[in-house]
Amino acid sequence: MGSNTRSILSSDLRIVGEITSTGTVEILGEVEGSITAHGLIVGSEGSVSGQISADTVEVKGKLDGRVSSNAFTLRAAAQVAADITYSTVVIESGAQIEGRFTRAKG
Repeated sequence: MGSNTRSILSSDLRIVGEITSTGTVEILGEVEGSITAHGLIVGSEGSVSGQISADTVEVKGKLDGRVSSNAFTLRAAAQVAADITYSTVVIESGAQIEGRFTRAKG
């Protein structure tokens, strides 16, 4: 197991609590809590509220909270209200953003 594994949380799931993975977590349902993973993908129907720490984060759905990520990507349909610390960021036209972006030092 490692960073090449992928866990998918289906659209019918609602999780409250903590998720930890050495691989990529794809959220198609709803998560409220903290997520620590190598990668995080919030699907177009997905919703995440809480603290996120991941090397890569890609948002197509809804995200609310605090994010720490090396590579942060917002797709066109993303709706984000968060404080984000990043090394690199990509924001597609159409993404809805509210919050603060801070570039990581180093």
